[in-house]
Amino acid sequence: MTGTAPKSPDLLRSLPGHRVELGDEGPLPLDCGETLEQFAIAYQTYGELNADKSNAILVCHALTGDQFASETHPLTGKPGWWEVLIGPGRPLDTERYFVICSNVLGGCLGSTGPKEINPATGKPWGLDFPFITVSDMVHAQKRLMDHLGIDRLFAVVGGSMGGMQVLEWASKFPERVGAAVPIATAPYHSAQNIAFHEVGRQAIMADPDWDEGRYLDSGKIPRRGLAVARMTAHVTYLSEQALHRKFGRRLQNRGELSYGLEADFQVESYLRYQGASFVERFDANSYLYITRAMDYFDLGADFDGVLANAFRGSPVRFCVISFTSDWLFPTTEARKIVHALNAATADVSFVEIDSDKGHDAFLLNEPEFHETLNGFLNGFAEQLDLPTADLKPLPSEDGSSDAERIS
Repeated sequence: MTGTAPKSPDLLRSLPGHRVELGDEGPLPLDCGETLEQFAIAYQTYGELNADKSNAILVCHALTGDQFASETHPLTGKPGWWEVLIGPGRPLDTERYFVICSNVLGGCLGSTGPKEINPATGKPWGLDFPFITVSDMVHAQKRLMDHLGIDRLFAVVGGSMGGMQVLEWASKFPERVGAAVPIATAPYHSAQNIAFHEVGRQAIMADPDWDEGRYLDSGKIPRRGLAVARMTAHVTYLSEQALHRKFGRRLQNRGELSYGLEADFQVESYLRYQGASFVERFDANSYLYITRAMDYFDLGADFDGVLANAFRGSPVRFCVISFTSDWLFPTTEARKIVHALNAATADVSFVEIDSDKGHDAFLLNEPEFHETLNGFLNGFAEQLDLPTADLKPLPSEDGSSDAERIS
C-alpha cells in the first residue's frame, strides 16, 4: 500500500520550537570520513537559563525519540516522551534547571538527516546522506551548546541510545560536563541488539515502496516494512512480565478464535497499532541510519579496547542506572560501565532499579528511579550552590497505558 508522503522539510520547519543552522564556524567532520558543510539542529528548551549559565541539563533522546520531551507532541497529540521526568517538582525540575533536548543528527523532525533536502541536488538526501555515528550526534550537539553560549552543562541525561550519547559526551568533552547519567544503556551495542536492528532494516528494505531509499521522490512511504520494524523493536522494549500483565492471552474484541490471520489476541492488535502509528511520525531512512549508528557504537574502540581509558582523569560525576527486567540493555552491561569508571577512579554511583516493566521502565513512572535521579542531581546541585527541591508525587501507573513509548 502506498501512502501519503511524509511532511516536507518546509512544513517541518514550521513546527514549534527552535531550529538553528550550523556550520558557519566550519564544516562538521564525520566518522565516516565525509563532512557536512552546513547542518541544522532542531531543539526544545524547558525552564530558564540562569545568569551564569550553570543550570543547563542536556537530555539525549532514544532511537525513535525527538526534541519534544515534555509537551504535547505536535504530530501525534500525545504527551512528551519524558513528561514524567521533566517539569516543576519532577527530577528534571524546570523551576531549577534549563532543560535542552535536540533532535539528533540523522533524525527526521527538523535536524539534518536523510529526509532533508540535499543542497547539491535540491532533492531529499535519501541514501546519499552520509552514515553517522553516536559520536557525530554528540559533536553536532556540542555545536548547538556553543551556539547557545553554554560552556559547561550541569548534567547530560539520557536512556538507551540517549545513554550512549551521555557516555560519549563524558568521554569526548569531560570539561563541558558536570554530571552524567547514562540510563538503561551499554558501552557498546551487543550482537543480539545488532541482530534485532538488522531484522528491522531488512523489513524496511524489502518493502517495494522503499524504492532503494528514494521513496520521497515518488511520494511513497514503505509503510509495511517500517511498521514491522517498529513491531519487532517494540517487543524488545517490554518484559515477559509486562506483556503477560498487559495482555496475557486475552482475545481482542471477540469471544472465540477466528481460525484465521486476523488479530485474535490483544497483543497482536497492540503491536499492529504501534507499527501503524509509528509510520505517521517517523522516516524510514532515518530509522536505517540511526539503528546503524547504535550498532557502530563501541566507546572503548578508540582506546585500544580498554573502556576505562575513555574516562581516565575525568572530572565528571556519574550515576549509572539499570533495571532488573531490561533484557535489551541488562544490568550486566551497566556493570561494565561501572567497572570501567571504577578502574579510571572516576566518581560513580550505581543503582539497579527493581522493575518488571523491561527496557521501557526508564520512560515510565518508576518512583525509585525518579527518587534516585532526583537525589543524585540534588547532591550535585548542593556542591554548586544551586537550589534543591523535593519531588512531587505523580499519579500511580501500572504500566498498562496505551500511550506510545519512544524507545
